Amino acid sequence: MKFIKTHIDGLYIIEPKLWEDDRGHFYESYNKQLFEEAGIIADFVQDNESLSNRGVVRGLHAQRAPFAQGKLMRVVQGKVMDIVVDIRKHSPTFGQYVRVELSSENRRMFWVPPGFLHGFAALVDHTIFNYKVTSLYDKASEVGVVWNDPDLNIDWGITDQVAHVSEKDKLLPRLKEIEAPF
Repeated sequence: MKFIKTHIDGLYIIEPKLWEDDRGHFYESYNKQLFEEAGIIADFVQDNESLSNRGVVRGLHAQRAPFAQGKLMRVVQGKVMDIVVDIRKHSPTFGQYVRVELSSENRRMFWVPPGFLHGFAALVDHTIFNYKVTSLYDKASEVGVVWNDPDLNIDWGITDQVAHVSEKDKLLPRLKEIEAPF
């Protein structure tokens, strides 16, 4: 596995080693020892999966402590633009984001520790997004920021006209309107 650091401390793009032959392919999507050697210590307690069509935007979400989640994300089928925003109040990169295209073709994964908002936009129909988390979901611990916050100016890889956002996510506040929980 190849662990690629991003410009924001703690975020890694992970490229698994792929074995291919005439039968298909095989790769490890998680190997505790290799992750720990890269400095990623995680105890995964839940796996989640979503199915989305082109234009669906999910996010930007996080959970406050004690339910803050680290996430290991990948696309099983299709393609997303994955977005992570730093909301660690004392971080030199507070309010900055990383965007990564994850797809079933590039097989990239994205590791995000607690302290970040997360969201994604499905770039094609029938996209299956899978992620492992380090804490169980707790509704009372939710925090979020509206996906199209003009202060963040995120390029989601889709237009506003194509975006399909839940009513709940449309009502989320802007980053400057929340108290950073980390």
